[in-house]
Amino acid sequence: MTTDRTTDRTTDPTTDPTTAAATTVLITGASAGLGAAFARGFAAKGCDLVLVARDKDRLDAVAAELAREYGAASEVLPADLLDAADCAAVAARLADPARPVDILVNNAGFGLPAHFPYSPVEDEERMLDLLVKAPLRLTHAVLPGLRTRRRGAVLNVSSVAGLLPTGTYGAAKAWITAFSESLRVDMAPYGVRVLAVVPGFTRTEFQERAGMDVSALRDAVWLEPEAVVAQALKDLALRRPVSITGRRYRAYALAARHLPRTFVARKMARRRRPPADRTD
Repeated sequence: MTTDRTTDRTTDPTTDPTTAAATTVLITGASAGLGAAFARGFAAKGCDLVLVARDKDRLDAVAAELAREYGAASEVLPADLLDAADCAAVAARLADPARPVDILVNNAGFGLPAHFPYSPVEDEERMLDLLVKAPLRLTHAVLPGLRTRRRGAVLNVSSVAGLLPTGTYGAAKAWITAFSESLRVDMAPYGVRVLAVVPGFTRTEFQERAGMDVSALRDAVWLEPEAVVAQALKDLALRRPVSITGRRYRAYALAARHLPRTFVARKMARRRRPPADRTD
């Protein structure tokens, strides 16, 4: 067995990557929702945190909570990943050999209320930049260090929306899942783990910020962010490629994988009608 940054940090790939001493985790979208829940989950394991989001005040509040509840050390890094300079700054932090990041959680994202034909293309481009381009760039920045140290992990937050034809948001999340599974194969020889986290409807600010009407959804379909994080950390330790929380969503994923795509497309088309004031 070999060691890296300090003598008590092992590179044994059979160990849980969150249990090595002084593990540092960088989380994007860490000011609320799943990002904040991931921060709490890793803090409870004794990890140090680098918290990334646009709102510094909210990040400071999360950092204070983590220090109070878990004694965790948190570095606050305010950044808008849609701003080229800010994204470059986060990439530079991930690539800094003097302050190694061991685990990257690509969580930042947003959705749009309208389907693609009725949504401004500028909004669509911004969404794809955040859901696809930013995780690609940040992952590329952290990998050389992980590969050299032969340990660590990348967690990419996808969605069950990526399992079915659900617009450009779903297409982006399908890309995230496929990217994660491919990257997992590439990084396996180096002891680096890659996990696609595929939640269903989760009680966060996501739907409200996207302007989505979810009032018709039953309570049974909702997940708590803490449950999603707990399942993800368990699946990470077990070396699973994909993490799906709850029997309902695991059954959903199984059905989506095996049903004929033409049948699925017809079912989805019945639910996706154009707005009443649009006929084009």
